[in-house]
Amino acid sequence: MPTISVYDQTKKEVGTLELAPEVFEVAIKPEILHLVVRHQETIRRAGTHATKNRAKISGGGKKPWRQKGTGRARAGTTRSPLWRHGATVFGPQPREYGFKVNKKIKQLAMKMALSSRFAEEKLMIVKGFELPEAKTKNFVDVKNALGAKKVLIVVGEEDNTLSLSARNVPGVTVLTKDTFGVRDILVHSELILTEDAAKAVQERLS
Repeated sequence: MPTISVYDQTKKEVGTLELAPEVFEVAIKPEILHLVVRHQETIRRAGTHATKNRAKISGGGKKPWRQKGTGRARAGTTRSPLWRHGATVFGPQPREYGFKVNKKIKQLAMKMALSSRFAEEKLMIVKGFELPEAKTKNFVDVKNALGAKKVLIVVGEEDNTLSLSARNVPGVTVLTKDTFGVRDILVHSELILTEDAAKAVQERLS
């Protein structure tokens, strides 16, 4: 069973943590990761785009000119799609872009994402974060001590002091063990888990 060092927020080693091989040593299949990331992207799309068809455009009730004798083409309404200010044919309408992905596939993709960061030695376990107050400078000092750059930090429970301190730091995202996903891991080059978050994630995925 693989083990990983546990650090405090000054990057002093304070212990080790055993990692479940079925979570952190999974063979990586890019097609599975791509499917789940695409699923997460599509369900975030609003899908509220819309164009007006003939029924939704006001006016056009009067026939522009008589049917015959003018030498011009027949016309029944000024709201024809062929005319300026006319309707749109087959334009986009409100819709949902999401598609179904099985729960087992989502869990497998999460294991692969975690495994990729562990294999690349881009995973760090931190005992916890304790900031005296919600100030960006306090977080930047901790971030620099840990040697982190573009990093996703996953904590066990919501920590307002940490979240507020980190929200203005470029490339840093703070999420809880229940709100982070595969995409969040992959768009950050580094991953930091608090010890309680790592244990909770292992328990959920094992």
